[in-house]
Amino acid sequence: MPDIPLGVLDLVPVSSGATAADALRNSIDLARQTERFGYARYWFAEHHLNPGVAGTSPAVVLALTASATSTIRLGSGAVQLGHRTALSTVEEFGLLDALHPGRLDLGLGRSGGSPPGEPKTPLPTGVVDGRAPNGLRIPPRFSFAHLLGSPRIALQRKLLLLPGATSQDYAEQIDDILALLAGTYRSPEGEEAHVVPGEGADLQVWILGSSGGESAEVAGARGLPFAANYHVSPGTVLEAAEGYRAAFQPSDALDKPYVSVSADVVVAEDDDTARELATGYGLWVRSIRTAEGAIPFPTPEEARAHDWTDADRELVQDRLDTQFVGSPGRVADQLEQLQEATGADELLVTTITHDHRDRVRSYELLAGEWRRRGHSGQSS
Repeated sequence: MPDIPLGVLDLVPVSSGATAADALRNSIDLARQTERFGYARYWFAEHHLNPGVAGTSPAVVLALTASATSTIRLGSGAVQLGHRTALSTVEEFGLLDALHPGRLDLGLGRSGGSPPGEPKTPLPTGVVDGRAPNGLRIPPRFSFAHLLGSPRIALQRKLLLLPGATSQDYAEQIDDILALLAGTYRSPEGEEAHVVPGEGADLQVWILGSSGGESAEVAGARGLPFAANYHVSPGTVLEAAEGYRAAFQPSDALDKPYVSVSADVVVAEDDDTARELATGYGLWVRSIRTAEGAIPFPTPEEARAHDWTDADRELVQDRLDTQFVGSPGRVADQLEQLQEATGADELLVTTITHDHRDRVRSYELLAGEWRRRGHSGQSS
């Protein structure tokens, strides 16, 4: 087993009975704690109009967190490019890099733009009866079509986009960001643009994606590192990694593909305790996939009180089947299986529990087991 760094992806979850301010304070504290535990990265996700998620502006939270930490790499997982410009993105992260040079990852996602495209050609994954060749659970592909057409998503676009505005082509936007960072941007008329601060910023640019479609192809063609989401779309994680590698071209940033893969985990001293802490996960995922917007993360008692229908269970089963829950040894085994199946160069873990102390303890236990197995927290 190669030496695989672990990072953290934080959604800034709000627990039932708590406030957004509580969630933000907890996330900053968790970043300090995971730095102490030896994690390589700490990324913040961007979400909007979700009562149970306070991570609306990764750049703002990153600025606060960078001042509270000193060594852990910090980043966006991911900036939603569908409702912002290349210039605003480079300016925001250029400011961050000016104050905290060499510590920032600029993770870029497609969310908020046009519907995602499918891979140009079907990608072989070797999945048989819902399992990868090494036994990793790969459920059927989940369709997000009902989310894209929901009134809440339409409202989100209305509030995030200026009237009459349309999202820029994703690949073109990525190229503009890279050119602005490099100081090589030219308009079609030949005008130069120089961003201060921003130009020359020591940012590591990542592309995040859930399938082998446009995001994976853009990342590969531009020789950028790629983050695939097992925790969001487990049914397409293999095609995402394979699509990226198939499109990869060496660049100044990378001479060979570099893939990170995310997983949702809950770790406790024993399996029963971990399962109890994870009880609210299914109800929380249901709130997202019904397009209601993420609810505040429930207590186990609140989750057990929900009257589940067969449709509810079908809606979340793939996520329940692929969440890694248990003792440190059990979860570390599953993470190593995920790494082997995807060929990941590093892993990101995201953990949501109702109580902040349980969340901190989950990361602490996993870090200890990961070190015991000879893995470090250093990334390349």
